[in-house]
Amino acid sequence: MARPDELVFAPLGGVGEIGMNLSIYGLGSHHQRSWLAVDLGVSFGDEEHLPGIDLIMPDIRFLEKEGKNLVGLVLTHAHEDHFGAIMDLWPKLKCPIYATKFSAALFEAKCASERNPPKIPVTVVPSGGRVDIGPFNVEFIPVAHSIPESHALAVHTEIGTVLHTGDWKIDPTPIIGQPTDERRLRELGDAGIVALVGDSTNAVRDGRSPSEAEVAKTITELVKRARGRVAVTTFASNVARMRAVADAARAADREVVVIGRAMERVVQVARETGHLDGVQDFRGADLYGHFPPDKVLALCTGSQGEPRAALARIANDDHPQVTLNKGDCVIFSSRTIPGNEKAVGSIVNGLIAQGIEVITDRTHLVHVSGHPRRDELRDIIAWTRPQLLIPVHGEALHLFEHAKLARAAGVPKVVTCRNGDLVKLGPGEPGIIAELPAGRLYKDGTILEDAKSRAVVERRRMGFAGCAYVAVAMTEQGELADDPEVDLVGIPEKNTAGEELDEIVFDVVVSTIEGLPRARRRDPDAVSESVRRAVRATLNEQWGKKPLCLVHVLTV
Repeated sequence: MARPDELVFAPLGGVGEIGMNLSIYGLGSHHQRSWLAVDLGVSFGDEEHLPGIDLIMPDIRFLEKEGKNLVGLVLTHAHEDHFGAIMDLWPKLKCPIYATKFSAALFEAKCASERNPPKIPVTVVPSGGRVDIGPFNVEFIPVAHSIPESHALAVHTEIGTVLHTGDWKIDPTPIIGQPTDERRLRELGDAGIVALVGDSTNAVRDGRSPSEAEVAKTITELVKRARGRVAVTTFASNVARMRAVADAARAADREVVVIGRAMERVVQVARETGHLDGVQDFRGADLYGHFPPDKVLALCTGSQGEPRAALARIANDDHPQVTLNKGDCVIFSSRTIPGNEKAVGSIVNGLIAQGIEVITDRTHLVHVSGHPRRDELRDIIAWTRPQLLIPVHGEALHLFEHAKLARAAGVPKVVTCRNGDLVKLGPGEPGIIAELPAGRLYKDGTILEDAKSRAVVERRRMGFAGCAYVAVAMTEQGELADDPEVDLVGIPEKNTAGEELDEIVFDVVVSTIEGLPRARRRDPDAVSESVRRAVRATLNEQWGKKPLCLVHVLTV
């Protein structure tokens, strides 16, 4: 069998942004390549800029086109930004999926919680194991992160080995799971690594990320000193933090009550897969009120200010089973994801206004990142000595700083790329050789929309400037059959002079139609477009904004 021509890499999501991770590796000639996908994640919609959009996913049209050559999808771990798009996008791909036990079990539980989910089989690979997927041999190397069973992937090929780090950090005392496998990474470096495709999230931060064990110590001290009720909110997927909270509660003689469906789901999977072995049973929300204030600890979802999550409902005194009072304490054992500051700030301010003590990572070590800081990035470069480094998982600043660090650390070649760039890894001189289709898909309710979707664009415009609805009845001879109907939604009632805007718009509609030549008045499309332009121009003149304008012309 002939040796394949080249090994290539392309990010289709997760580069130049945080979240929505999707990377692909190709092996073969320019005309015929086998493709391996790594991760298939989401990022979350911003209500201010994308009203009504729940999730954002990578555009997979290239993989759909290459369907017969897509040999598999491998998951590094089970965070939403790495596996959250599978349920929606896998039916378009139908390729084999490979993951370790916890990731597979959490995905199965997620599917079970949906109405009519697609049946998606997952092949379970042991941590530290290897699996042949088409012409690729993929090795799962344990790394520390903020969810169990996170793995870097060594992608072994005839042309060479690529190390795809996924999300990772160096934590010698991770509480749950194994530390990052330095020994195996050094072995791979000794054997030779063609390319390191690495996490850049914390590339702007000096030093090292603190250990989970240090956070556990702080939480124990805080829970022990508390006199009233304690609520702790963290990412539902952070099982190590759950264990730390459980240990703190036991040390303070408190019962742990789990509040929130996402948290309940992860707890169940973590117990089934052995990651909470030895941890006391948790209680359901229905038992919260049965315990004295100094004997209960609520473990809650809602660390990002999600309006329907447990903590927001508790803060608004809107939870059917859980309340907090003056003198109680809430610990935010999390960091605020960029974009969620307003929502989190609103909850924090609401709690403080009620006399509840709020503790965050601004004043106490109650959270640590799951991503490597600069000294850790230098370590992995020293261990693996890659010929090429490609920064991924980060915004432009993170990628730039990671690239600069890699050059200073002596990496022979560094390539920074964008989503859609096809990078040749070997043999020969690496670099960007082509551009693949890349973009975003929006999940709008149950429908997947292209990023240029009319619905998304119009909804954003409506949110900014409202909508003018105009209905016109015309005779076949081109005369008005009746008075036009005008309805202004989300638009001020009066202009600065106190005149009614709907009356001004009504007059403009009538005068515009009467000013059209008779032949154009008999053309409903011509009438509609003329009225639409006139209404938008008039409202812009009167108000300073151009709303969406919908005109319906009926011939009677």
